[in-house]
Amino acid sequence: MSSTDIYGRIASLKNKRNAVIFAHYYQPCEVQKAADIVGDSFQLAKYAEEVENEVIVMCGVRFMAETAKILSPEKTVLLPKPDAGCSMADMVTPADVRKLRQFFPKAAVMCYVNTSAAVKAECDICCTSSSAVKAAESLKQRQIIFLPDKNLGGYIRGKVPEKEFILWDGCCPVHNSVTEKDFTNAKNRHPEAEVLVHPECTEGVQKMADFVGSTSEIISRISSSNNKGGYIIGTEAGVYERLREIYPEKSIYQVSNDMVCADMKKTGLQDIVYTLETGTFEINLPEDILLRSRASLEKMMVACG
Repeated sequence: MSSTDIYGRIASLKNKRNAVIFAHYYQPCEVQKAADIVGDSFQLAKYAEEVENEVIVMCGVRFMAETAKILSPEKTVLLPKPDAGCSMADMVTPADVRKLRQFFPKAAVMCYVNTSAAVKAECDICCTSSSAVKAAESLKQRQIIFLPDKNLGGYIRGKVPEKEFILWDGCCPVHNSVTEKDFTNAKNRHPEAEVLVHPECTEGVQKMADFVGSTSEIISRISSSNNKGGYIIGTEAGVYERLREIYPEKSIYQVSNDMVCADMKKTGLQDIVYTLETGTFEINLPEDILLRSRASLEKMMVACG
């Protein structure tokens, strides 16, 4: 099938199943083009509750599909590539959270959305990178356990100094791999460029940036800015590709060509066709996990609006 035929087939199947297609910004460009909604984790989480379609096709990784199911348990949620996982999410388990609670009984437990539903069920509040500061500020406890990303946790700690943070030793291998030398080299090549990075990058890299923010915040910043020197971005390659497509008139550079999430690139157009044709790779969660994990996500929504 040609690409035109595939997009047509997807549109037909989508209408037949009353489905909506979500895609994360890290997905391949051709998948983003097939999607009805493209966004970061927070945007997709909100849309999961708002859409009226009976079926949600989540072009992303497993924790994103689980989050959609948690927020819309009455809907069918399909993950076109069932083996698309998240190495950061795999760095912490529900048992780890329970042990942390034993060691720090007075602390609130705050988890990044990049966690399994089972881990969310053990936590007091969830957050995304764009909602993390507000989520932390909303907690009455002075002591906060944050997991699994130590880099995002360090960023929040800097923004909420009145709280004491206990950070889990996890990270995103893609963002964590970028070095200060990478940014120095990029800045030498483009000295007038503004540097924008994701808070999953290391503290040293964050300190070199002109702006630190979530994927949607980076896109918004470039959208509203007109820096003639261009922009150096430190986040997954899918964002760079999308920005180049949206703003061809702007000079946008990657800090490193190695910022590619292999799991996010697993989904292809044929996978979307297959899951819509067959209804396979549906996400199902135990009732107790649905209820308890939903509570942590709802607290985030209340705190962040």
